[in-house]
Amino acid sequence: MPSPLPPETPSSQPVDRARLVASGVSVVQAVFLLGFCVFSLYELTQHGSDDAARVVTEALLVAVFAAGLLALGHFWVRGANWPNTPTIVWNALLLPVAWGLVQGGRTAVGLVVGAVALVGIGAAVLADTSSAR
Repeated sequence: MPSPLPPETPSSQPVDRARLVASGVSVVQAVFLLGFCVFSLYELTQHGSDDAARVVTEALLVAVFAAGLLALGHFWVRGANWPNTPTIVWNALLLPVAWGLVQGGRTAVGLVVGAVALVGIGAAVLADTSSAR
């Protein structure tokens, strides 16, 4: 008599928590960058600027980085084996930014930026990026 329950099939790949954390950090950073773009453009419409072209160009450049971070988040979840290097580089570049914020009197913001960057670096280093996953 056949069993009424389907046979248990193991999941194709175990969940790599470090990949999920790296993806989450990338997406959170992208959302904050997009928020910065919106805020910059809003400020431009409210108060004007001596150089509107600079503000728009800056917002577009930041939006490009946000799109890159969203792509990293996507590929982390999809199981790609390459996103660790750009994730580490991006977050390593945020460490001097965090230090500058602390030096400039924005201690709380600097500590948050630094902590998020360190979590992103740690997750990217610990994530399984072998091609034989």
